[in-house]
Amino acid sequence: MSRKTYTVACLAGDGVGPELMAEACRTLTEVGQLHGFRIDDVHVPFGTEALSRSGHPIPLATRAAYLSADAILVATGAEPAIATIESELDLRATITAIRFVGGDVRVISPLSDDLAEWTIAHALQVARTSRARLASVDENGPWCDLVDRLAHAYDGVAIEHLSVASGLPAVAFEPERFDVVVTGTRFAEPLAEVASSVEREARLVASGHLPGNGPGVFSPAHGKAQDIAGQGVANPSSMLLAAALMLGDGLGERAAATTLAGAVTQACGNGRRTLDRLLHGLAATTRQFTDSVLAELQTAASNSEFAR
Repeated sequence: MSRKTYTVACLAGDGVGPELMAEACRTLTEVGQLHGFRIDDVHVPFGTEALSRSGHPIPLATRAAYLSADAILVATGAEPAIATIESELDLRATITAIRFVGGDVRVISPLSDDLAEWTIAHALQVARTSRARLASVDENGPWCDLVDRLAHAYDGVAIEHLSVASGLPAVAFEPERFDVVVTGTRFAEPLAEVASSVEREARLVASGHLPGNGPGVFSPAHGKAQDIAGQGVANPSSMLLAAALMLGDGLGERAAATTLAGAVTQACGNGRRTLDRLLHGLAATTRQFTDSVLAELQTAASNSEFAR
């Protein structure tokens, strides 16, 4: 029996992008083997790197690759060419994944007001495959009514309505309360920003734009970090979280996404620290940290009790 194969367009760009993309693809291969599918990673020039090579940030071969892919994985979220790529795709909602010690929360919002119904339905579906809790944070009465109406089709999902005044601090300081948070276009950015910027604990952040049809786009929260590019010291954790987000919300492989995200969390807690998070001792390289994640995959899998 042949394994299902997904094609992922890998847009590494420049800066630390190539080294982080290499680690993400190495990890995706291992996760795929564990969960019974293959990732065909297609690497194409993109952004500033492509501009220096061919005189255009999105060459025709790159465009053909991402339009025919099942998902698009971008290594840095600060590349202007991403907007051009996204303008050609059927993208409907933004998702931000924030992972913290002890769990994670996902913030989902529509890209425009007319996509509210699609976005809420998707958020309910995500919640049903997770911990079955959906929090709606908004000040709009019709929005709340729409959430309640659509929730009737998703039995078992607990719905909580919060105002912005109570929702923002709760997501920031009590994230363990939440599973999936859905909000309208007006409050999406501040809600995701507040949830990911608390300094009292380390939080990993990745984001994506979810498609109605065709590929979605997924990326880590960090920029190009040109000052450390090529040194092998970049922290790959946010990049690996973006890969996990792509697996679950881009390809529908939610068990594999849970395994990878869990392995990243375990690696962060087992003493491995890259240079940006080192308090004392010897820093792990980008490759060493990824090796720690790979070592945790078996125990992070939901069926790990059956592993030998």
